[in-house]
Formats: sequence, C-alpha cells, structure tokens
Amino acid sequence: MNSTPPAGYRKKPSPAGPAPTPPHDMKNALTRLKPRLHRPDRHQVVQSLKAAAAAIIAWALTGWWLAAPMALMAPWAAVALVQGTVYRSVRTAVQLVLMISTGTLLAAGVAALTGNTMIAMVIVLPLTTLLGNLAPVGGQGLYASTTALFVLAYGSYSGPAVGHRLLETLVGAAVGVAVNAVVLPPVHSHHVGALAAALPRDSARLLRDIAEGLEDYDTPRAEQWHQSAEELLAALSELYVGRGWDSESFRLNPGRRLRRWTPAPSTDWDPVWARVANRLLALTLTLWETAAEDRSLPRPPAPALDELGRLLSAAAEACEACRSLMVDGVGPESQDRRNAVLAEGFRALAAVKGQLNGQGPDAGAALGSLIADCQALLDDLTPSGGDADDGAPLPRA
Repeated sequence: MNSTPPAGYRKKPSPAGPAPTPPHDMKNALTRLKPRLHRPDRHQVVQSLKAAAAAIIAWALTGWWLAAPMALMAPWAAVALVQGTVYRSVRTAVQLVLMISTGTLLAAGVAALTGNTMIAMVIVLPLTTLLGNLAPVGGQGLYASTTALFVLAYGSYSGPAVGHRLLETLVGAAVGVAVNAVVLPPVHSHHVGALAAALPRDSARLLRDIAEGLEDYDTPRAEQWHQSAEELLAALSELYVGRGWDSESFRLNPGRRLRRWTPAPSTDWDPVWARVANRLLALTLTLWETAAEDRSLPRPPAPALDELGRLLSAAAEACEACRSLMVDGVGPESQDRRNAVLAEGFRALAAVKGQLNGQGPDAGAALGSLIADCQALLDDLTPSGGDADDGAPLPRA
C-alpha cells in the first residue's frame, strides 16, 4: 500500500497551546495537594465569621451611618483586630492605632510643608518603614508606612481628611475589640487539653508498636519508630505554644466566668512527657543502629528482645494509666493499674539485665544501651514525691 500523500495534501496544523493535562497527572497533583489541606476547626470558623461581622458593622457605622469619606479604614482595622485572644486584640489595637496615627500625621505634615507628593514620599516612607521595624509593635509596624503611602497617593492630607482617617480607625478598632470580647470570646483550654492528652496516647501507641515488632524489625521499621519519636517532641513543642495561648486567653476576657470550659491538664505533667519523648528518641535511635547493616552494633539476642518487648508493653500500659490520671484526675483505680504495670515492667527489666551475662563487647554495648534507656523510661513513669500525683514510689530493679 502506497503511503505517499496525494498531491496537494496539506497536513492539518496542530492546535496552538500546551497539550491537555492527562487525567492521571491531574489526579497526582490533587493527591500531592490533599495533605496540605485540612478542615477548619471550630475556633477558625468562629473567628473568621466574627472578623467578617466586625468589618460589616464598622462599615455600616462609618460608611452608611456617618457617611465618612474614607470609610475603608474602619472595616480594615476591625478585621485586623479580631485576634486569637481578647488581650491580643486590645494590645494590637493600641499598636495599630499608634502606627496608623503616626503614618498619617507624618505624611500629612511633610506633604503640607513640601507641597510635592514625590518629595514627601522620599522623606516619609524611609522614616515610617524604619519606625515600623524598630518600634516594639510586631507586625503592626507595617501600618505606619502603608498608611503614609495611602495618604500621599490619594492626596488626603488636609485637616478634615486626617481627622476622618483617625476617627474611622478608632471606630474600626473599637468594633473589632468589642466583637472579639463580647461574641464567644476565644478560650484555648480545649485545644491545649487535646494536645496534652495526645502525648501519652501517642507514646503508648509507639511503645506497643516497638514491642510487637522487636522480633523481626528491620532498618525501615526502626527508622519509622525514630521518626515517630521525633514527632512526639514536635507535639510537645506545640503543647508549650498552646499553653501560652491558653494562659493569654483568660486575660481581659469578660466571658471567662460565663462560658463553659474544661481546664487543661496540669503543667506538672509536661516534664514527664518531655522526658518520655526524649527516652523514646534515644531508644529508637539505638534500635535503628542495631538494624542497620553498615553499623557495628549487633542486634540483641532473641531472649533479650522478648523481655524488652514485655517491658515496653508494660510501659505502654503505664502511659495509658498516666493519661487517665492526667485527664480524669487522681483515682485509686488508675493508680493501682499504673503501679501494677510498672511492677511488671521492672520485673521484665530485671530479666533482661540477666541477659547481659556472657554477651560479647559489641552485643553487650547494644543491649546495655537499650537497658539504660528502658530503665530511665520506667523511672520517668514512676511516681515520686515531686511528681504529678501522690502515688507511692515503686521498688526499682
């Protein structure tokens, strides 16, 4: 069959533009994007709606009722001042009004003296930008230079214009603070309580996973354990930040006695979980090194791993019992449960110490490192006179 095209045949040009994206490429892109998206929590939804409501109220007061010529300043300030706590709204309001007033007055004064917008910008913008960076006002320093720029760009630096701009800023600031303080004033105890309760739960989950996988663990699994221990430390840092928000949310909060709220677990437990997380980080690192073929630490013998698994299972149960004590309060049932599983853990510790006899130098070093980490872990979970509850100390191995 002749494949030569007939005379006069002209190939149809391909459509311009990039080729359409294959469906599987679009699906892969959505898959990569999905972990970055999350459903907003209740606090985010409430604060967003409050900010929108504050902007609408501020606009209605200045733009509709007062018929102000620059009503944009009021909703702009109102949105910015619906902060995560009432105290932060008040503090930010003072900073914002101070920066906007400074930028407005400085721009209006220099423009009036020079009579030239360009010259006024050259003088004012460096000064307001430097002031915003040097003043202890955080991110509000940006408002000094941006407000000065608006004043000069729109030529609104007459006496009445400056007065309207400052009045509208004050109205917006008052509306934003009032809405945040009166309508469901934010309290962060629930969030902190969830973060605190997650630490013993995740520690117990990791300990159980290690205990169940000690029989035949390999490098990828040991690496995954170590990454989980690092995530515990990251969660602990998040808890510290959350406790700061929780404490701040009760300052200047008029609704702290009216709203129902559950107090967060005591901060006395935070050092306990900090120590536990660090023990797990060291323990999983040693397991990772004993699983790696390019490291000189050998895997502990099977009998020792069996006793280590029993020890770590007991430590996981102790974490769960401590979680009950931390969340629900001190009770004899939770105390008895914790004391029983810790006693089991110390018996397993004594048994695994007996496996040290007859080990070579390298095997003894690997097993000894694991034993030291496990003994410290049990000590961290054992109550003493200065711990978070009044449980009696247990005998050590």
